[in-house]
Amino acid sequence: MNIKQAKDYIENTVRLYLKKDEFGEYRIPVVRQRPVFLLGAPGIGKTAIMEQIAQELNIALVSYSMTHHTRQSALGLPFISHREYQGMKIDVSEYTMSEIIASMYEVMENSGIREGILFLDEINCVSETLAPSMLQFLQYKVFGRNSVPEGWVIVTAGNPPEYNKSVREFDVVTMDRLKVLEVEADYKAWKEYARQKGLHAAILNFLELKKEYFYKIETTVNGRSYVTARGWEDLSEILCLYEEEGMKADENLVGQYIRNERVVREFTAYYDLYNKYKKEYQTEEILDGTVGAQTLERARIAAFDERLSLLGMLTDKVISEIRDDMEYSDYLVELLKNLKAVKKALETAGEKGGTDSGRQVPVAKMLDYQMQGRMKQMESARMAGSLSERERRRGRRLVRFLEEGKKKVLLEGAIGEKEAFGFLKEAFDKQAAELKERTKRTGERLSHLFGFVENAFAEGNEMLILVTELTVNNDSARFIGQFGCPAYQRHNQELMLSERQNRLQEEIAALDLEGIS
Repeated sequence: MNIKQAKDYIENTVRLYLKKDEFGEYRIPVVRQRPVFLLGAPGIGKTAIMEQIAQELNIALVSYSMTHHTRQSALGLPFISHREYQGMKIDVSEYTMSEIIASMYEVMENSGIREGILFLDEINCVSETLAPSMLQFLQYKVFGRNSVPEGWVIVTAGNPPEYNKSVREFDVVTMDRLKVLEVEADYKAWKEYARQKGLHAAILNFLELKKEYFYKIETTVNGRSYVTARGWEDLSEILCLYEEEGMKADENLVGQYIRNERVVREFTAYYDLYNKYKKEYQTEEILDGTVGAQTLERARIAAFDERLSLLGMLTDKVISEIRDDMEYSDYLVELLKNLKAVKKALETAGEKGGTDSGRQVPVAKMLDYQMQGRMKQMESARMAGSLSERERRRGRRLVRFLEEGKKKVLLEGAIGEKEAFGFLKEAFDKQAAELKERTKRTGERLSHLFGFVENAFAEGNEMLILVTELTVNNDSARFIGQFGCPAYQRHNQELMLSERQNRLQEEIAALDLEGIS
């Protein structure tokens, strides 16, 4: 199976393992909850999907690489315990709590989240002295005398022997107690993840042309060479930063992440060509609808790989803007809930006979309460290892709005509740209007993109690629479902790709961003 299928399977397994009956007992007893063993080549995204699962299920995640552990750190340190049996005093060897078990209790204590995933990577590379204890752990979920806490699901991962000389194969008895998932590198599945993550368009465009370079491990006269999904993702981040700083990326930089000389040379050459296309085609003019006839004609007669590269950079630019708009929309929806809660609390306080002198203090107190609650929620998710970058940015925006609102209310002095809350409503309405302008502009740029593809490429494969990319990307599908795009709807229907979009539209709740009445 590919990594996306593995993610779905593990997520469903965790959800079922944590399912309880009417008495609060787990439907599948802990002793019958087989640990999952994710077996696959290095760098295909095994760790990344565990983070996604924890975030989506809102549970904790504790990760360990077992190659870094000795028998003492995993099992605990020995100590002498004094006992007495039937009047006979004896000394017994015991162990302190395992570092791994203790870390789960620490996460529960700090985050307040009681359920989670214990992810043990490189499980089949443990040291010889730790191997017997690890096999016992996989079978009975116990290190020494310490058991994995209830509500924690064990997921393990490892590499096949051909990728790692340190691998020790499990016997049949151990394997019979595991749910084994064999995962293979799959570009199509990774591409969907990469689009959602916003990886650099040059990398995605290059791999569209050279899919065989997505994942490649081979032995050469110079030793082992390799290209992995992890390498492409890390390269994407550094390329974006290089471009922000105006720095030039060369083969030396690419070679630090992609360890295959041929792939390094070809990608670096393509990256230079990509930047050349980006400059010569004047992509901003295309998206603003002011493209000249010369640029249009050049695109029309260009070779397919050049056309694909141009379409990729245009699509990436629009989807990036759509992603920002949808993040801002999600933030405003969440903020609206906070402000409605503040208003309701103030109305309730007014019905009970008023508040403190000046009546501005309750508004400030409620804002502070909302702000502290959000910060506590973010810290809890961070401690649990389940806070995504997107959630972190949304939370920071919310806290900033509430903090600025609180300062404004206190600065104005003795004013009534209605006036104090008016400041918040005014600030919210201003941001809602800003979103409306942003989405209008993005919608226009999306329409201009469709117009360019229609005029430059007619109804060729480029239109199919564009519609497909917008359909499979969650942000663009949501954007079109919420704000509309006639050109997309027309071509989507013509290309018979509307089924998924219609399903997404049904799932999108109506959003009220017109302010607070």
